Amino acid sequence: MQTITTHYINGTFVESHGSEVMDIIKPTNRQVIARVTMADEQDTKRAIAAAKSAFITFGRSTREERTQILRRLHQAASARVDKLTAAMVEEYGGVVQFAGIIVQTGVSAFLAAEQALQELPLTRNWDKTTVTLEPVGVAGLITAWNANTLFICLKLASAVAAGCTVVIKPSELSSLQTQVLVEALHEANLPKGLLNVVTGRGNVVGAELVRNPDVDKISFTGSVGVGKSIMRDGAETMKRMTLELGGKSPTIVLDDAVLGQAIPSALDMAFMNSGQACAAGTRLLVPQSKLDAVQRAILDAMPAFPVGDPAHPKTAVGPMVSQAQYDRVQSYIRKGIAEGAEALVGGEGHPKGLEEGYFVKPTVFVNVKNDMTIAKEEIFGPVLSVIAYASEDEAVKIANDSEYGLHAAVLGTDLQRARRIASQIRSGRVVINNMTDDPQAPWGGFKYSGVGREYGRYGIEAFLEPRAILEEPLGQSRPTNKENTNERTLRNLPERSR
Repeated sequence: MQTITTHYINGTFVESHGSEVMDIIKPTNRQVIARVTMADEQDTKRAIAAAKSAFITFGRSTREERTQILRRLHQAASARVDKLTAAMVEEYGGVVQFAGIIVQTGVSAFLAAEQALQELPLTRNWDKTTVTLEPVGVAGLITAWNANTLFICLKLASAVAAGCTVVIKPSELSSLQTQVLVEALHEANLPKGLLNVVTGRGNVVGAELVRNPDVDKISFTGSVGVGKSIMRDGAETMKRMTLELGGKSPTIVLDDAVLGQAIPSALDMAFMNSGQACAAGTRLLVPQSKLDAVQRAILDAMPAFPVGDPAHPKTAVGPMVSQAQYDRVQSYIRKGIAEGAEALVGGEGHPKGLEEGYFVKPTVFVNVKNDMTIAKEEIFGPVLSVIAYASEDEAVKIANDSEYGLHAAVLGTDLQRARRIASQIRSGRVVINNMTDDPQAPWGGFKYSGVGREYGRYGIEAFLEPRAILEEPLGQSRPTNKENTNERTLRNLPERSR
C-alpha cells in the first residue's frame, strides 16, 4: 500500500501541515490501495506565497524562455506515459484503451501550447500606441478526477505559455496519478515556485485559492454547482475565471446516415471514459421514421462495448470512480424507468460477475422525451437516452433545448447538410461523423457549460491581460473637447479596428 504525505511547494516535496488522511479505493474491487494526507489552509497559503514570489521573475520571462520550459515539461512527462496510464487504470478505473489516449493528449498539451505561443502576437503597435499581452499573475488550477493528467497538463501548459505561476489543486480521488505526474514534472528543472501542487478537499484547498487575494485567476473543471460557487466567491477579489462545467451533449443522426456506421460511432461517444466524460454524447437524436431500425442497430452494436476489467485491452466500459458515483448513476436509471422510459439494454444493478466493484450496466433508454430527468441532467455514467425527432428543425430545437452547450455531434452522409445542421447548434464544439480532436481548437461551452475557453491560443489568452501604453511628447497641445478627442482617436486607430 502506498502512503503519500507530501505536497509539492517551491520546487520541493514538503510534508503536509494538514493531518486528515483519506483512503484511496480501487474501484474494481473496493480495496484500499493508498492513504493520502490532505493539505490544509496553511499548506495552500504556503504554495500561493511561493507562486507569488516566483511570478516577480517569471512574469517577465520571454517567449523563448517559456518555450524552453514547455519543451522540458513535455520531455519529462513523456518519460512517464506508461506509469501515468497504469495509475489511471488502477486508481480511477479508466479502461486502458482510453486511458492511454487521455494521458498522451495531456502530455502533448505542452507541445501544442508551444506551437500556439509561437503564433500568438504578444505585442501590437500603431501610431503612438503599444499593446502588450501580460500574464495575469498567480493562477489557481482546480481539476477533476475523470482525466487527471489531461487537465493538469493542459491548464499548466497554457499558464506557463502566458507567463503565469500556478498552484494546482487536483482531485483528491486522483492522488496516485498526481504523484506520478508531479514526480515527472519535477525532473523538468523548473524555476522554484513556478509549479506548486497541493492535494486536498475543495472546501479547504479550493476555497482558499478562490478567496485568497494573491491568486489572480482560477481555471476550474468540474460541476456546475461548484462552478457557481467559485464565480460567486471569486468576485470578492475580482478573480479572472475559466470554468468548464460539463454537458448533456446531443448526437444528431440524420436520415441519410448509414446506421451500421453511425450507431457504433454514437455509442462510442456516449460510453467514452465509461460515460464519465463531460463531452459524452448522452442524448441520441434520431429520425422518428428510423426509430425501429436504430433500436435494432443499437442491439447489434452493443456486444462491441463490453464492461469489465479496465486493464483488459478489449474492455470498453470500466467501473465508476467511487461508491458515490455508482449510487448516482443507479439513481438516474431508476428515475428513467419511473418517468416512463424503457431500458432497451442495461438497467439497474451490477453486471453479472462484477458485483465486487463500482460497475454499472451500460444502459440505453428509448421512449425518452427531452423534458425527462435523464435527458436534462448530467449523469456522468454510461447511460444514453434515445430521443426521436420529426424534422431537421425539431432536431436542432431538441439539441439546443438544454441548459448545457459544451459538445455536440452530427452524423450523416451529406457533409454540406451536416455542416448546416452543426452551424445551428449552440455548443462550444461540434464534431461531424466521428469524435475527433484538434489541440489548437477552442474547448469550452455555451450556457451552463461554463465560461471561457481552453486549448491553443484561446487557452493561453485566458491567462493574459492586454495593457496599452500611449505616448505623447511633453508640451503637445491637447484636444479641447470630447468631440475632438473622439475624432483624433478614430484617425489613429488601425484600419481593421474602425
